[in-house]
Amino acid sequence: MMKKDLYRPNVAMIIVSNDYPQKKEIFIAQRNDLSNVWQFPQGGIDDGEEVLEALFRELKEEIGTKAVKIISEYPEWISYDFPPKIAKKMSPYKGQKQKYFLVKLKKSAKIDVNTKDPEFSDYKFVDVNEALNLSASFKQSVYETVIKHFRDEGYL
Repeated sequence: MMKKDLYRPNVAMIIVSNDYPQKKEIFIAQRNDLSNVWQFPQGGIDDGEEVLEALFRELKEEIGTKAVKIISEYPEWISYDFPPKIAKKMSPYKGQKQKYFLVKLKKSAKIDVNTKDPEFSDYKFVDVNEALNLSASFKQSVYETVIKHFRDEGYL
């Protein structure tokens, strides 16, 4: 595989509140390094790490809790390319290939984005369409595809 074809393995999660399925709002967080950019929690899968291990580790690192129940998993890996500015910073990777999960916060979950190495400055639960409108343009098609899948399956 040529260097320009490298995609970083990544796990991502669409989080619904513990009021789900009565309320179908999803969690979105504002990045602290890019102004007015909101996204779903996600993160790289370390060498030798299983996807589910990465899922729970990233939840804890990014939102301060791993108290979730997995509702569903997107059936395949999905990828996107980084914009040029981010690609330089993430070299040698051209983009990310992601495994998506739909997870529900447990009643005991306490969200805290002020973690050891915070990536987010704020968060909120929003309607699915609002999440799409707030997301970074280079992730939009992935978000739309994954959300459509979970909608088609009756989850969102």
